[in-house]
Amino acid sequence: MKTYTLEELTDKHIGKQGTKEREQFEFELKLDILGEMIKKARKEQHLTQEQLGELVGVQKAQISKIETNAKDVRFSTIMRVFEALKAKVKMSIEFNPDTNFEIA
Repeated sequence: MKTYTLEELTDKHIGKQGTKEREQFEFELKLDILGEMIKKARKEQHLTQEQLGELVGVQKAQISKIETNAKDVRFSTIMRVFEALKAKVKMSIEFNPDTNFEIA
């Protein structure tokens, strides 16, 4: 029986690196992981979704949405969640080196 790596299966069923389908898949995967991280941090601090929502200034339903599907949530809300959880946020942004940006 032949075995396959995760990369081989992802290439076959989602698309190869650099394709639109693969980029969308990886973006959504990262958002799912982000939601799970928020949920884990909330539970470690013994907070309910409602309690975290009160700290952030949003309804419990918004916290639930962040934890299960962060792609339709404002970045500012996610940052307030991190602040409420006393999380240290580190960001890394890479731009395509062929892209030129000018600041006027």
